Amino acid sequence: MRSLPPRTARRLLLPVSSLILVVLGAIFTLVGILGILAAPLTSRRRALRLSAFALNYCAVELVAIVAAGFLWLRRALPGRLGLASEEEWTMAHESLLGWALGRVLSAGRRCLGFHVVVADSSDATALTGDHPVLVLARHGGPGDSFALVHLLLTRYNRRPHVVLKDTLQLDPLIDLLLNRLGGCFLPSAAGDRPDVTDRLAAMARSLGPRDVLLLFPEGANWTPHRRRRAIDRLHRDRKLDAARVADLMDHVLPPRPGGVFACLEARPGLRVVVVAHAGLDKVVSARQGWDLLPIRTPMKVRAWPTAEVPQDRDALLPWLTLEWAVVDEWIDAFHANALTS
Repeated sequence: MRSLPPRTARRLLLPVSSLILVVLGAIFTLVGILGILAAPLTSRRRALRLSAFALNYCAVELVAIVAAGFLWLRRALPGRLGLASEEEWTMAHESLLGWALGRVLSAGRRCLGFHVVVADSSDATALTGDHPVLVLARHGGPGDSFALVHLLLTRYNRRPHVVLKDTLQLDPLIDLLLNRLGGCFLPSAAGDRPDVTDRLAAMARSLGPRDVLLLFPEGANWTPHRRRRAIDRLHRDRKLDAARVADLMDHVLPPRPGGVFACLEARPGLRVVVVAHAGLDKVVSARQGWDLLPIRTPMKVRAWPTAEVPQDRDALLPWLTLEWAVVDEWIDAFHANALTS
């Protein structure tokens, strides 16, 4: 059963999506006006902050839809106005994605206080150079995937190929730009099915210079409930050793190894970088997000190259588990420092 309309239908519905964005923009403008009137009554101005951010997001979505349509038309045009090569087409979408994410994150900083800080301990060389890279990132907190993609694009000059849930294609910006940049959208309950691992293996084989494959091995945002459910699933599957290890890691979900292993086996020698982040990962409900506004804790990011990838398949799971234990330890230290500062 399809969880969303097919791509052709989504493209035909873009005018409807644009109209919805205009209507939402008008609603958020009205809420913002009410928030301004109520501002003297509250020091935190949460309604005003959220409506201003949402209005900015709608505006960015509309501009991105128009710009993506213009790029599509340019591809069909001959001469100087056209996009003659695949590289020009890709670079134009990279620029558009970088602009859109930059505007969204800038609005998040101004309106909500959301900001990203790269930790001093982050390995500055982990993502430099032109070689292709597999990035394994933890998944936790609102906006983390947007922030990581923007870092890869702007700070490290990388071309991201992102693995995401297919339902995110209901967002026109994500649907248009990430599909055109070679993103991979998977069903929510995909797990490690052969058709899924085959797609990831094909992506790994196709990586060129400056390309980075961004994969979230946990498969979902960390929450205490999802962590407990994942551990229970390991017990049901009689994976008792994995369950015991997962029970020791409080801040991450047990990584699903199938996609990672498929990429590494399809592309031997592929450099692997782990990206951990913390700061907003404890926000697991809308009420918690509301209570947090304005955000005063940054999303801190740390990247490092993994230990050498073992050639023996039986050694891959212990290797991945150890890397995820390092992620958990770093997040634990971050929160401990936040409590004492």
